[in-house]
Amino acid sequence: MIRGTDAATVRRALGSGDPLPGATGFAGRLDGRLVRDVLGRRPVFGTPDDWGFVPTDIDTDDPTPVPAGHVRDSTADGPVDRRVWSLPDPPATTDAAAAIGTVERAATEAVAAVNDDGNDLAVAFSGGVDSALVASGVPDAPCYVAGFPDAGDVATARDAAAAMDRDLRVVELNHADLERAVPEVVAATGRTDAMSVSIALPLYVVAERAAVDGFDRLALGQGADELFGGYAKVVDPADDDRIDATTVRGAVRETIHTLPDGIERDTLTLRAAGVEPVFPLLDDRVVRAALPLPDHLLATDDRRKIALRRAVAGRLPSTVVDADKKAVQYGSLVSRELDRLARQAGFKRRLDRHVDRYIESLVDDRRSRT
Repeated sequence: MIRGTDAATVRRALGSGDPLPGATGFAGRLDGRLVRDVLGRRPVFGTPDDWGFVPTDIDTDDPTPVPAGHVRDSTADGPVDRRVWSLPDPPATTDAAAAIGTVERAATEAVAAVNDDGNDLAVAFSGGVDSALVASGVPDAPCYVAGFPDAGDVATARDAAAAMDRDLRVVELNHADLERAVPEVVAATGRTDAMSVSIALPLYVVAERAAVDGFDRLALGQGADELFGGYAKVVDPADDDRIDATTVRGAVRETIHTLPDGIERDTLTLRAAGVEPVFPLLDDRVVRAALPLPDHLLATDDRRKIALRRAVAGRLPSTVVDADKKAVQYGSLVSRELDRLARQAGFKRRLDRHVDRYIESLVDDRRSRT
């Protein structure tokens, strides 16, 4: 069983070594082995004899994910992973106009392919260019944002929804929501670190609300920051100790290689909340268009995701194209409020990993009551 594309496409990709065969990622069991696409856009766990798309599908207590770009075979000595696909590394293009045109076509085709047949699709919408681009492909789908009442994401999403004339549904968070959802996110992802949990929490509550409202799928703008240079750390990588690369292109490529881990976290979070994620900006067409972009079309001191913004300038309101917003854990204020709850519970900042410890305490408390 393969998810994300058909078995014939995966067999052709295995035979040719093509890492981007025209899909939005794929994973599953094929011809007696497990496969996972080059960017890990669909996680798969376990062994060819005991496997699943979520860890709870598997009998073993330690269901290991198949690495991105690998196949996993069964042998007499146990499962063996073998890399079969690597991310292409094309030279930087020198034709800026052609590159932006390619990004425009790829993004337009990718978001148009996200249809809402059966009205089963909603959009996670923060008001930034990524989620707005996704929303533009499904004009009748409702948009959802989560955050505390004074969160920047809520204000930005309201402004963008008004500019785009979209139905926006706001999920207002409070401390009780966080305390309830933290153990559920941890159970889904297996992660207790503050960064992972604070990223996953807003996605989880949005997905919960969308599922309650009757939607089976949630479209998100994941991948655009990694592919197009959306992170501050790629702007001047030579002076940023979070990055090993010394060029913007090199730094962007480093962030692309973090996608499998993040997509696994987000996918498990969303499935636990009752929806199937859809990532149109991780379509193979978009990935191919992003890889050759030169430094000056990725990020500069005063602007990031330059090629993507220029490519969609005619598709979205200018206020949305130019919107500058924080990462979801900060824009929703979840990170701030988790820190506040941790300190109120006695986990002071002077303690190492004080928010992590608070998260672990919530999990332990839930276990003791069940």
